Amino acid sequence: MTNKKTKNEDYTTMNTWFYNPIVKEHFYHPKNYLKNTSKTYLKKFNGYGRVGSPVCGDVMEMWIKIDPKTKKIKECKWRTWGCASAIASTSMLSVMITEKGGMPIDKALKINAQDIIKKLGGLPAQKIHCSVLGDQVLQAAINDYLKKEKK
Repeated sequence: MTNKKTKNEDYTTMNTWFYNPIVKEHFYHPKNYLKNTSKTYLKKFNGYGRVGSPVCGDVMEMWIKIDPKTKKIKECKWRTWGCASAIASTSMLSVMITEKGGMPIDKALKINAQDIIKKLGGLPAQKIHCSVLGDQVLQAAINDYLKKEKK
């Protein structure tokens, strides 16, 4: 069997594409991606994190808005420079922590890479390391918030 491209196929629909539909959705249509980078807009967030991986060169930034009374993450915006797995993982994480009125920060701090991968319906083995950055950037943003709250 050959893997020739037919007239109506593009590279994202070929059998060689190894991401499942959930990962594709979050890669092609990322949720909560930061589009407005103005300083005025970013001031509304009270937690910020940035992490990078020397293994794959991916970098993630995350801005979160935590309600000081409920300690729930009410809003999340992010930017990721990296592969489809890194982008999809950050997108899914942003949905996980803001859905249903926002996740309490103590629960959000317990999210790990496996939780994100499970919500994505799996990732190729060679791309698992990309999802690890998601929980790291979230922890960095929450720690930034907690540090500011102590002042």
